[in-house]
Amino acid sequence: MNISKTDLDALNATIKITLDRSDYETKVNTVLSDYRKNANIPGFRKGNVPMGMIKKQYEKAVTADEINKLLRENLEKFIREEKIELLGNPLPKDSEEELDWSAEQLDFEFELGLAPQFEVKLDQLKKVIRYEIDPEAKMVNEQIDYITNQYGKLVSQKNPKKGYEITAQFRNEALEIEKMSTFKLDDLKSKKAISSLESETTNSVLVFPVKGLFKENETLKRALNLDEDQFNELSATSITLELKEINERIPAELNQELFDKLYPEGTVTNEKELKEKVKESLQKQFEPQADQKLLNDITEFLVEKTKFKLPEDFLKRWMQTSGKETLSAEEAETEFEKSEKGIRYQLIEGQIITENKLDISYDELKSFAGSLVANQMMQYGQQPDEKQIEGIVSNVLTNQEETRRISEQLMSKKLLTFFKENAPLKQKKVGFDTFVKEAYGKA
Repeated sequence: MNISKTDLDALNATIKITLDRSDYETKVNTVLSDYRKNANIPGFRKGNVPMGMIKKQYEKAVTADEINKLLRENLEKFIREEKIELLGNPLPKDSEEELDWSAEQLDFEFELGLAPQFEVKLDQLKKVIRYEIDPEAKMVNEQIDYITNQYGKLVSQKNPKKGYEITAQFRNEALEIEKMSTFKLDDLKSKKAISSLESETTNSVLVFPVKGLFKENETLKRALNLDEDQFNELSATSITLELKEINERIPAELNQELFDKLYPEGTVTNEKELKEKVKESLQKQFEPQADQKLLNDITEFLVEKTKFKLPEDFLKRWMQTSGKETLSAEEAETEFEKSEKGIRYQLIEGQIITENKLDISYDELKSFAGSLVANQMMQYGQQPDEKQIEGIVSNVLTNQEETRRISEQLMSKKLLTFFKENAPLKQKKVGFDTFVKEAYGKA
């Protein structure tokens, strides 16, 4: 056997494998002998079928199978030992001549798409903004209002008034809607509906046209759990409301009793310290959004600024046969256009990981998976011990898809940390509304 590589250019190469009959003949004969021992052919006792008959029937298929195994094993070994960095997989080169399986020597050629050589320059990232979201005083105050309402008390009232919570049974028999939900007069747009409700009490039943009833359509859609089509159908009809409860929510006082319910006893002693804690909590809530925005921007910037060529023609041919279904040349062209940016970033990311030794160890993966499991369990009020977590993690990591997903999460986290520590990012502290406007162009 002889294997050689020929570089066509910086991005394309071929590998030629020459097989002598002696490379596979012994294995073929062994397989044919096994066939002979087990063959059941009328007129012959088992194990006594003439070898000539076995060869006539099976030799060509067995030879092809053994040659394919030999080619695959040695091609992979050669690529690994020569440290050839590929894009896609080797493609067998079409031969104009039909193979003569009985020949003493056979030649096979494979086309390779080679990974390009390039340099990733982190100093280019000085134009990328790293946002730090600093909650405005208004947002902090709104959160404190929410907390005091949450820890406050409900006082039953006779008639609805502005700010009171009205719990009602919503019904529409024709559309089979029957759902209990809570709203406020402040949510309503219809002055007639507001006036009618203000004079009613519990157990009253009222009917209102749906169109124009609420200030925001989303309020009613959310209250009744309706999709857009269901809401549009309901909008042409009316809705029946049966008042079940009318409550005034009295906010909790900002005192030590409330502070100790919210945080470890004695850690917050006044309203100023409460605001600082609430602000810290909001900053942590917003951090994942800022981080995802940063990672997206870095990805886009590096793909745009890191210039290198790809073996496009090879990749398009490879895409034609690499999926579940064979693609036409036109379909492969479209698929390449959709995939090109992803291919480029995978190469850039791979180089950053290799050059900076960011590869994930199994211990890191186990530890990260353990933290995910623990956090998820604590969200449901469970306090898992180390043995429980270890058992769940071991089970999770036997699932290849889950292992891949968790590995991607961990790598994103490692890359984000790397960029924050090593890239000359432009830092900017903004309020949440400003962040949304600047980052996504939304007011």
